Amino acid sequence: MDWSHYRFRSLWTLPAPPAAVYDALEQAEDYPRWWPQVREVTKLDDITGVITIRSVLPYDMVFTAREIRRDRAAGVLEIAMSGDIDGWARWTLAPRGAGTLARYDQVVDVHKPLLRRFAVPGRPLFRANHWLMMRAGRRGLLAHLAGGRQAV
Repeated sequence: MDWSHYRFRSLWTLPAPPAAVYDALEQAEDYPRWWPQVREVTKLDDITGVITIRSVLPYDMVFTAREIRRDRAAGVLEIAMSGDIDGWARWTLAPRGAGTLARYDQVVDVHKPLLRRFAVPGRPLFRANHWLMMRAGRRGLLAHLAGGRQAV
């Protein structure tokens, strides 16, 4: 087993329609306004940017994100990532009642040397760190969709 390989899935039930959720999620440069762990997004061109994230544990992850799929009709946003993490991430949105079910899938290999060094003993902490980041992201998106600008 490669201890630096991760697969994540998060499901967010949101009270807004898929079009509104899609509009928020497709504007990655705005994530730092409502998702505290997304520290910085620097747009390089129309499909590429550099993203810095930091959750509870005291380390930053920096990677280049390149759009590989943007399909409003299907409710799909997908990026390829390279840098401290290599892999891909995808949002898939579907109607759920009057709201939206947002599914986030991510498959990555971690290249950050410190995290690779502690891959085996740190794995449960790294997974918990990701879970906490996603929980805060959901809360922030809920506030953003409700007209707020900052995560709760």
